Amino acid sequence: MLFSYETNRLILKILTPDYAPMVLDFFLRDQELFEKYEPERMPQFYTEQFQRETLQYEYNLACKNAHIRFYVFLKENPNKIIGTVCFHRIEFGVYSCCEVGYKFSSAYHHKGYAAEALEKGIDIMFTELSLHRIMAWISPENTPSERLLRSLGFEFEGINRQRFFLHDHWADHAQYSLLNPCSLHT
Repeated sequence: MLFSYETNRLILKILTPDYAPMVLDFFLRDQELFEKYEPERMPQFYTEQFQRETLQYEYNLACKNAHIRFYVFLKENPNKIIGTVCFHRIEFGVYSCCEVGYKFSSAYHHKGYAAEALEKGIDIMFTELSLHRIMAWISPENTPSERLLRSLGFEFEGINRQRFFLHDHWADHAQYSLLNPCSLHT
């Protein structure tokens, strides 16, 4: 697997710790939006040191194909992160699956960038890692994410009751999955 890929408009890269200032800028730009859908962050999350350590940890996991976070850049502006697509809990063997999560800066919503980046990431998971299944969980109220997943072929599988502990309560999440069409008959 490579650590950098391109689509028509985007660059997807696994980053090294040197990118910590850029990553911190990405998270700070849409802190309120991102935190709406994620567990509460510890205060040190919003420091370059924390981001540097996280990037090193994730880089090491990517080398083992255990956790792959692509940071997304526009080809026309390769110095500003516009989003991330993360494939985590990667399992091989009889499970051959992973989970996917994604986030994009609000300034880049409704332009097709998330779909383009996810489509490329899914192709990598299915062709290069030969995974069979990708799962995603979203808040049932997150209709833009639902539309995005459905547009990529993900199918609704049901509601996972009290799946995540978010903002002082257990929250239900809708489960979606996508199967690798090349592995359905093997």
